[in-house]
Amino acid sequence: MNDHDKRSIDRRSVIKAAASAGLVGLAGCSGGAPEDGDGGDGDGGDGASTDTSTDSGSETYTIGMVDSLSGSLSAFGQRNQRGKEIALDDVNSVGVNGGELAISQQDDQSTSQGGVSAAQTLVNQEEVPLLIGTVGSGVSTAIHESVVQNTDVVQISQNSTSPNLTNFPDLLRMPPAGKAQAEAISTLLDEDDNESAALAWINNDYGQSVGEAFVDAFDGEIVYNEPHDQGQSSYSSTISSMADTDADAWVFITYQPEFATMSQEAFDLGVTDQAAWYGGDSVKGPKVLESAPEGSLNGMKAVVPSVPQDAENYQGFVSEFEERFGEEPTSWSAYAYDAVVVSALAIEAADEFTGAALSEVVRDVTRPEGEEATTYADAHEILANGGSPSDVDYTGVSGPIDLDENGDPVGLLQVFEVVDHAYESAGFIEG
Repeated sequence: MNDHDKRSIDRRSVIKAAASAGLVGLAGCSGGAPEDGDGGDGDGGDGASTDTSTDSGSETYTIGMVDSLSGSLSAFGQRNQRGKEIALDDVNSVGVNGGELAISQQDDQSTSQGGVSAAQTLVNQEEVPLLIGTVGSGVSTAIHESVVQNTDVVQISQNSTSPNLTNFPDLLRMPPAGKAQAEAISTLLDEDDNESAALAWINNDYGQSVGEAFVDAFDGEIVYNEPHDQGQSSYSSTISSMADTDADAWVFITYQPEFATMSQEAFDLGVTDQAAWYGGDSVKGPKVLESAPEGSLNGMKAVVPSVPQDAENYQGFVSEFEERFGEEPTSWSAYAYDAVVVSALAIEAADEFTGAALSEVVRDVTRPEGEEATTYADAHEILANGGSPSDVDYTGVSGPIDLDENGDPVGLLQVFEVVDHAYESAGFIEG
């Protein structure tokens, strides 16, 4: 018997029972319905289940998920829910170590305080060994510093893009770092012959770090560089101050609700056409165009994390998503899907269902040294047939992941331009 066979037997026969209490689907939600109207997974429940086995007697492996189901980032949380639901079905149709994967979930309300409270419930009370979470970069880092750091728990953010996450090697993430986004925005400004820029950034970790990266990358003059608070009813002072600068370009590093308000107020003040508009991922979204007067944002360019749209596994994900939800997925749904799949593969590959064991293998199952597997089923087969974690290179629906020593993935960025009050692709940039 080789070492791997012995490890596989030990894994399956001894430590499966470490799975903690949980509930598949939506639990512990404290906010209202997500912004675009879908009620998440629709499972309901109160998160109080303590059963770790299925009706057939097989093991249930429960991990945690903190998501933004209410508040400013709930549009992202909604997309995560849909990606998570498809991933759970794909994983459990094959199985994990002969059992099933379950996700116990909490709402962070799009705030750091809410995120820390949600993570404390999952980590300290339910004792999950792996936590997926969350959307906001500042919320993810608050969870890590207050709850996860100095424990064995593995944390994987499904959406956070702040460059500062790179400073926390044990805080893994699925989307590319925001530094690449900022550099791409700077490149667009240069290509469009903008010599000066006014920068408005949301006053949190995401806004500050991406804003700083843009300032470092831009060759022109920064004539306005100020934060704005989240959740304000008006941002007319920000727009008026930007307009007073006569900058060639306005750059927005903010969230959808805040930007929607800004764009409406810019139109009301008659300054929309004063400069070329650019932004990060959150200036692209249906609520932005719904709120903006027809044609007022034409020409605006946004840089967003993207996916390999022609890849077979992504196309399969798109088909399933459209069949279930009646619309195409965004890259954020794909990142959430891959966060769940990578978590399941780590469970399958680890010696134990503990945070310490999972942390040893979670990067390995995504690394390019292994055999490429574009579905959970293919990656699972490699492991089930005696392969080691480093024998697997899971290439997800969001593209190559290849988590590095800082927990950062390989990334792909897409440029969108508003044309006739609709977003049109203007090309791709490697992050």
